[in-house]
Amino acid sequence: MKRVICVFMGIFVIAIAVMTQLGGLDPSKNSYIKYVEFNVTKSALQSAIDLDISTREDENKVDYITLLAYLGAKYGGDFSKYKYSHMTKFADKLREGQSVDSLTKDIKYFKYYQEAYGAALSGMVGKYEEERADDSGNPVMEQKYGIRWFSPIAKTFPYSCYDDFGAVRTYGYTRPHLGHDMMAAVGTPVIAVESGKIECMGWNQYGGWRIGIRSNDSKRYWYYAHLRQNRPFAENLKEGDTVQAGDVIGYVGRTGYSNTENTNGITESHLHIGLELVFNESQKESENEIWIDISAITSILEKHQSAVVRNSETKEFKRQFKYNEIS
Repeated sequence: MKRVICVFMGIFVIAIAVMTQLGGLDPSKNSYIKYVEFNVTKSALQSAIDLDISTREDENKVDYITLLAYLGAKYGGDFSKYKYSHMTKFADKLREGQSVDSLTKDIKYFKYYQEAYGAALSGMVGKYEEERADDSGNPVMEQKYGIRWFSPIAKTFPYSCYDDFGAVRTYGYTRPHLGHDMMAAVGTPVIAVESGKIECMGWNQYGGWRIGIRSNDSKRYWYYAHLRQNRPFAENLKEGDTVQAGDVIGYVGRTGYSNTENTNGITESHLHIGLELVFNESQKESENEIWIDISAITSILEKHQSAVVRNSETKEFKRQFKYNEIS
């Protein structure tokens, strides 16, 4: 029986253990990361993405994950210390041709942050092609470079965010809330943030109707919970299917918090979305799962929403424009 894949359970590693963990996370020592605290701010994330995109044609392009990893190591993960000038000074050195290795050889924990933030953000920015209408109104595919992930809420549908990662939950047992809540009306289309494979789909008493999608590089597991009663999922979707970033996968609801299947046990309709990082498969179904705060990520994705259209006969939504990622 699948446990943690299908339940947004997990425990916090106590803060005093963090630096102990960091000391043994050099991949060259055949170890794997056991703890990540993702405190990258929206401002830092957006600036890193903008620098990556603006230098995409440069001989010495800068990479958004490298920029954030440098700052993570510089700040000890505490992005309340963030200054844009810290990022641009490092970026300028990279653009001048200095290598990442030479610039970071004396920076403790850089490799840890590079791997940790890489697991959290890899694939968010890159090449893709998206459908648009040409001057004659005919559909054409246009190649782009930029943000490839989508907001979990479909375009034009109203929502608000409730940033309560780590807050206490008491249903069933006392535990921290390991996700991000997006308040929206019942029936609002839920969108796949990135492409991947459906690993979990169905009911449990905590998340109600929910879907779990594993990224193509297997590093990220996206968990979408409290979906709509009676018709929670996109039509014909099933466990084992692959989905593309921007696809409709289900609908906002308020199911869960009940032992009885298909029960509306949540007071206010919303989407719970969580992101688990997986560095070793032994972590996936254990008491040492790594769930991170994605409020900065969802905030960035507000500008990249998937347009959807409704089938008047089935009353189902699907994405409006074709989309393909380019390696």
